[in-house]
Amino acid sequence: MPLPQLLYAQVVKTVRRRRLVRVRHRIVFGTREAIQQVLAACGWQINTAFVERVNLTIRQHVAAVRRRVSTLCKGEDGLRQQLSLYHVYYNFCLPHASVRQPLLPPEPTHGTGSAKCWQLRTPAMAAGLTDHVWTLRECCCFGCRRGRSQRRGEHAVVVGNGNGRGLRWRRVPARPPSRASPGVKGPLGCHESPLF
Repeated sequence: MPLPQLLYAQVVKTVRRRRLVRVRHRIVFGTREAIQQVLAACGWQINTAFVERVNLTIRQHVAAVRRRVSTLCKGEDGLRQQLSLYHVYYNFCLPHASVRQPLLPPEPTHGTGSAKCWQLRTPAMAAGLTDHVWTLRECCCFGCRRGRSQRRGEHAVVVGNGNGRGLRWRRVPARPPSRASPGVKGPLGCHESPLF
């Protein structure tokens, strides 16, 4: 069952003899008034541009969903792993120009280039989930490393260091498993990376 605040609309196009003859909007979840109110705040209307952009971005990054290619993905599990890795890379590792913030004052570079005017940010940084741009290594190793010097009742977690580069492991007391708090999961949504 979808969440009550979910708003979802479709654009249904009718084509006859390779010509578009009718466009109508179908409301799947929510009400027409609620959807138009949310979109009007940004000056938008119901269209397929955003979904088509997401589809193209996924197709460019995930080999298993490209057209007319042969990939190593033979089943549903492989596809899920590729999509999970893409999801983490897109949200934690790839800086987006749409969420960058201006630097006041601009930072000088250590070369002959112009001053750095923007702080690069990822969607996860914009949402407050992390404080730095992650490397792919950090994403793949998050929550799956066990140190030899680790004592019973502790586990290692990765935290960003001051400059936002590299890995720093910290031992923290392990929480007893419970239904309310199943434990810390990494950005791939599992305790261990599916890639190793």
